[in-house]
Amino acid sequence: MKKVRKFKVGKFLLFLLLLIIILILIILGIYKYQTSAVSSNTDPKIITVEEGDNYFSIASKLKEKNLIRSETFYKIYLKFANPNSLITGDYELNEAMSVQEIVKVLSDEDSGKTNTIKLTFREGLNITQMAKIVEEKTDITADEFINKLSDQTFLQSLQQDYWFITNEIYNSEIYYPLEGYLYPDTYHFEPSELDIETIVKKILDNTESKLEPYKEQLQNGSYNVHQILTLASIVELEAVSDSDRAMVAGVFYNRLNNNWSLGSDVTTYYASKKSMTESLTQSDLTACNGYNTRCTSMIGLPVGPIDNPSISSINAALNPTESDYYYFVADTNKKVYFTKNATEHDRIISKLKDEGIWAA
Repeated sequence: MKKVRKFKVGKFLLFLLLLIIILILIILGIYKYQTSAVSSNTDPKIITVEEGDNYFSIASKLKEKNLIRSETFYKIYLKFANPNSLITGDYELNEAMSVQEIVKVLSDEDSGKTNTIKLTFREGLNITQMAKIVEEKTDITADEFINKLSDQTFLQSLQQDYWFITNEIYNSEIYYPLEGYLYPDTYHFEPSELDIETIVKKILDNTESKLEPYKEQLQNGSYNVHQILTLASIVELEAVSDSDRAMVAGVFYNRLNNNWSLGSDVTTYYASKKSMTESLTQSDLTACNGYNTRCTSMIGLPVGPIDNPSISSINAALNPTESDYYYFVADTNKKVYFTKNATEHDRIISKLKDEGIWAA
């Protein structure tokens, strides 16, 4: 009987060992797959490693660019690899690179590092602000950039290439014809690409890719693309979250549908060519031009966009939240309060003033 038991125990241990080996092989197979190249596509993709980044914090960047299959397995690889320090800069990677190859490039100061120029335009910047960034990063002056963007011949050539640029940009009251059309994003340029036409076309290519899913709605809706971009540019500066933006857009549509003034201070800042950190005077608020919606005689949208909005604000302008609200106000914590009438609106403002959080 003892021999039988020993035989059974031995058989069980052998089975357990085989099972462990199989599990290890499966895990290794999964690990090998998850750290392998995403595809055979060798088209270059630029990854920017900024000051303060580390190998773990850039995992989301790599995943967003479809350069790794899994953030988790990428981090597991790092635990075993213990690579050299991460070097800041722009790196040219591609989907055909494995995690091992990607980490090797990122850890080598000279391997894969590009000499590209990076231009980053955040959401809500206007053209004069973008021009200053171009001037800081290139040999192009802000004035040269702005003047080129107002050149009629250049604008007409762009119209032939981009379906969303229409004759509305030629309105004589518009400050900068391409305001609202330059999609805010991070762009990388080779030194040979640093001329204004190439920069602008690269940005507009991105704008086109962002607007393409909405093309039918933009071309067949009640408001044309220029008007949607104009509304989106106001929404961009009036709210932060996606839900608030859709609500704010809904408030503006209620006002438009009832022939009210939009009454938006952000349009007054743009109209008076002041930054949002400056104070508005009474004359600024009452001055009537193509942009200032605080002017009581202005009914409807401004003559054009007041900044370059994000896709979130464009989506809000196209798909607003319906409500009975006609007013809104934000506090210093960027919380937005919506109300149905002037009495409720004034009450909210009074409350915010008492609490010291009114964003005057």
